[in-house]
Amino acid sequence: MVTGRTSPHAPCPCGSGERYDGCCGPLHAGRPAATALALMRSRYSAFALGYAHHLSATWHPGTVPGDVGVDAATRWTGLEIIATDGGEPGDRRGVVEFAAHYREGGSDGVLRERSRFVFQSGRWWYLDGRG
Repeated sequence: MVTGRTSPHAPCPCGSGERYDGCCGPLHAGRPAATALALMRSRYSAFALGYAHHLSATWHPGTVPGDVGVDAATRWTGLEIIATDGGEPGDRRGVVEFAAHYREGGSDGVLRERSRFVFQSGRWWYLDGRG
């Protein structure tokens, strides 16, 4: 698990097995995600690294809350992709089901969610999620 800035050559926090500079790094720098899954992975990495600006920038303008923050007390320890539905190039919608593992206050936990994504204005956006 990585918090704060990470080396471009370090493994990506999303657990893809790729280096950060070949995975989530370019998306954090502003490149649009090619798929809903890539956007989901970049958002997980943004939580792990504390990049609230990426979370705000990739949240659909119609559903983004007023304050998108990152809890510094939560240490994200792993991402497990459970299932995907759509979200590929040429699709308009996609769903990514995942389990995000974390440690907080000395206890381990898992956040499970089915995230919905929409392709609009030439890019993927996080729409919302349900546990």
